[in-house]
Amino acid sequence: MTTKNVKHEFDVIILGGGAAGLMCAIEAGKRGRRVAVLERAGRIGKKILISGGGRCNFTNVHCQPENFISANPHFVKSALAAYTPADFIALVEKHRIAYHEKTLGQLFCDGSAQQIVTMLESECRQAEVQIFTRVVVNGVEHTSGFVIHSKEAEFRAGTLVVATGGLSIPKMGATSFGYELARQFGLRINTTRPALVPLLLNVEDRQHYCDLAGVSAEVVTTTAEQTVGKQRFREKMLFTHRGLSGPAILQISSYWKPSTSVTIDLAPDHEFTAAIRGGNSNPRRDPPALKAALRMVLPHRLADRWIDLHPPEAWTNHALAELERKLHNWTVSPAGTEGYDKAEVTVGGVDTNELSAKTMESRRVPGLYFIGEVVDVTGHLGGFNFQWAWASGFCAGQAV
Repeated sequence: MTTKNVKHEFDVIILGGGAAGLMCAIEAGKRGRRVAVLERAGRIGKKILISGGGRCNFTNVHCQPENFISANPHFVKSALAAYTPADFIALVEKHRIAYHEKTLGQLFCDGSAQQIVTMLESECRQAEVQIFTRVVVNGVEHTSGFVIHSKEAEFRAGTLVVATGGLSIPKMGATSFGYELARQFGLRINTTRPALVPLLLNVEDRQHYCDLAGVSAEVVTTTAEQTVGKQRFREKMLFTHRGLSGPAILQISSYWKPSTSVTIDLAPDHEFTAAIRGGNSNPRRDPPALKAALRMVLPHRLADRWIDLHPPEAWTNHALAELERKLHNWTVSPAGTEGYDKAEVTVGGVDTNELSAKTMESRRVPGLYFIGEVVDVTGHLGGFNFQWAWASGFCAGQAV
């Protein structure tokens, strides 16, 4: 829908036509509210469309508060209880969208992520929600209500919901607008950083490993920071031309901070030197046998490279035990991350202490709400960020 030099009056205006904004619009519309969604891009749900390799990992059946990062870990509890994965699954099934469960409780469409966007569009139509695309907001005023100014039009409403997302994937239209708006109204912003993002190896490690790009292995990644309770993820890791990626790395990246390290167990539950050591106090010198043993638990190129870089200091059980220890405790000090360009989400955002956990309404400014990724709530990889979007959008939609 296009507009030109016109004024619109609504009960609720939602900035952002992503997962959280659309869910909020649907719920508010169902309650008879006159709702407008203002989307900067040419279409709604752009991030939904690219998620899950185009199949949209729309929720996770094991969703728990522990799957989220926030300065206040208790903040998510109310919303997640109010709108559960089962609730969203029921909506998907209502629209007869076929889906399947992959590893670790992740649910994906059998077909395309477009099915989820089409479902949300259909629900918006039924709730008589008006969607305006290509609306660039130039400013927001607040007196008795909210006035949103764009080049083509002016929108007025008593309630404003900010669902503008974070800083991740700027090529998809991500901006800092939501944070700027929060600051305009005096709300605190917790420091933001890229999350669910590949890590860059330092110069030395890059020389040693980056020609292994494309090699993957199941590993356990662990944070070196005591403050986050030694987070631990067992999933696949992938070598890239610049560093490390894959689910295990993306997960740990949300906790990683500059100048800290990550510990990687390259062969969880395996003791590859056991066959070499045997019962001998002095195992025989046999480099080919050592590589062959490690090839049983790691991709061949990685196994060979690891032995070449970490040969046993001597052919003794003690030295082999030390080689084993290193394999399970590879300490990596990343040079950085791939940044917001490759980050799936943003850690940090609007301080949850500024918001009601039940409604997402600002404690300072009545009628102003923040939902989804713009809030300081970040899910683990695997459908958790979508579930936060649905849940926070639902709670705001029930309150506006």
